Amino acid sequence: MRDAHAINLSWLLRLRWGAVVAQAVLILGAHFVLEMPLPLVPLFTTIGVAVLSNAALGVWSRRPRAVHEWLLWGVMALDVVLLTVLLAFSGGPFNPFSTLYLVHIALAAVVLRARWTWTLVALGLGCFGALFVRHLWMPGADAHAAHHHMDAVRLHLEGMWAAFGLAAAVIVYFVQRVTRALAEREAELEAARAVTARNEKLAALATLAAGAAHELSTPLSTIAVVARELERRGELPPACREDAQLIRQQVSRCRDILVQMAADAGASHGEAFVPLAPGMLLDGVLEGLKGRERVRVALQGPSDEPMSVPARALTHAIRGVVKNALQASPEGAPVQVVLLRQEAGWQLRVEDTGAGMAAGVLARAGEPFFTTKPQGEGMGLGLFLARALLDQLGGTLEVRSVPGQGTQVALTWPARALRQFDPLSSGPSGASLLEPGA
Repeated sequence: MRDAHAINLSWLLRLRWGAVVAQAVLILGAHFVLEMPLPLVPLFTTIGVAVLSNAALGVWSRRPRAVHEWLLWGVMALDVVLLTVLLAFSGGPFNPFSTLYLVHIALAAVVLRARWTWTLVALGLGCFGALFVRHLWMPGADAHAAHHHMDAVRLHLEGMWAAFGLAAAVIVYFVQRVTRALAEREAELEAARAVTARNEKLAALATLAAGAAHELSTPLSTIAVVARELERRGELPPACREDAQLIRQQVSRCRDILVQMAADAGASHGEAFVPLAPGMLLDGVLEGLKGRERVRVALQGPSDEPMSVPARALTHAIRGVVKNALQASPEGAPVQVVLLRQEAGWQLRVEDTGAGMAAGVLARAGEPFFTTKPQGEGMGLGLFLARALLDQLGGTLEVRSVPGQGTQVALTWPARALRQFDPLSSGPSGASLLEPGA
């Protein structure tokens, strides 16, 4: 993401190219169409200096470098000097396009701080004042003015009108473009702040997962030992022994889940990117999913073109979204899952026929621990973790919902996802937190 000075330099370079073209057209038009005797060699030499300086700046700015305010001031100061030279050879202070000094002052006020702007104002005043020195005027200007006084006045007035229009257009265009660019940069910063906030929450979840796995392992082991001892007591009724066996089985299941959470919180750090065929991705999403018989899967695109992704994390993220759709849909209603190849990557759409979400609920969808499900059916982390994963992959997650009709979740990621994906840097990628229970 570029800083404000880099954005300003980019637009300043474009404006300078436009100014070069406009200056050349005006000089040629005045000389050949209006038949004004202008010294073309010094004028086009000055324009050549502008071309060379702009080309050099363009090459320099292609590399990622820090753009300092003094560089912007230097470019604008050079333009003021070049404008002064052009005016000196084309009528001096009588040239109506001396109004263009105001353009440079206005641009400086937009992109520079006050002290730099006032310095440029002083330079502009000095250069404009220098035009009143007789020997800087265009050779023969006095004679030309004496013999063609009325024509000169008419041309001056018409030129002032044209110069005003040109100055106004340039100022409005530049200010609008710079304002828009800065607004886009502010939006990028706001998005970056939101991603940072999500990353901090994900890091907290990673710590929570690892801590839960560590702290709960001891009491669960104790419960398992006690349940086993109860099973071995012959004096207990058969029903009690069955209950003890069920307790031990459920404890074993809890331990497996905690072990998986701990493993994911550590082993998934820097999960490798692997080629994954679209069909394998869909099979992995449906594997072990309760209610998978209601899922209608469609693949629109090449089935043999692999995508380069962290397979486990992406599979679990999609599975959590599909599970949400199954829970939101009426009993027995199908859920549509469509995976399609796009120009820049892949998109997976999950559509349900549930009650949909009101605007207030939709606005909060994706916040951690926000859920409208009954207690015990989820923690409200599925969309949050899926969006965080896709942010890391350079993708997006969009949710659309119509009350009474259902909800569509679209997950999009590039064909070759960003290689700097690091689950723990964005939070737990403990893919276990993206398991269907999320």
